[in-house]
Amino acid sequence: MIQRIQTLYLLLVALLTGVLPYWLHLWTEDSGTPVYASDEMAVSLAFYAAALLAVVSILRFKNRKSQFVLNRFNILLQLFLLGFFVYRALNLSGGTAVSEKGIGMLIPVFSIVLLVLANRAIKKDEDLVKSVDRLR
Repeated sequence: MIQRIQTLYLLLVALLTGVLPYWLHLWTEDSGTPVYASDEMAVSLAFYAAALLAVVSILRFKNRKSQFVLNRFNILLQLFLLGFFVYRALNLSGGTAVSEKGIGMLIPVFSIVLLVLANRAIKKDEDLVKSVDRLR
């Protein structure tokens, strides 16, 4: 059923990972120029892959098990992005005077939270279907 709460969560993930990284800067270089996701090819591909996985997961609403697996794979991809951003943030200069880290680095954190909530809702639906099948 496409009108479930997990669809809303997955749609938010698709919007977060498909649109926001190109509006919000991820970090600022030493020269003062902001770096967006479109400037880094690997980061851009990872964000596009995460958005595509979320959309495919929405379209797989009839098969909850594959939806659950796709979301787990998307969580792993988001963790990879988060790890890259943490590594990048630790290697940026800036200290306490001027923060050079962008708000875009938090996108994987919000995406992971939304994907976990979507998986929880999918699991709840699967348990409900199993309990109804048991009563027959």
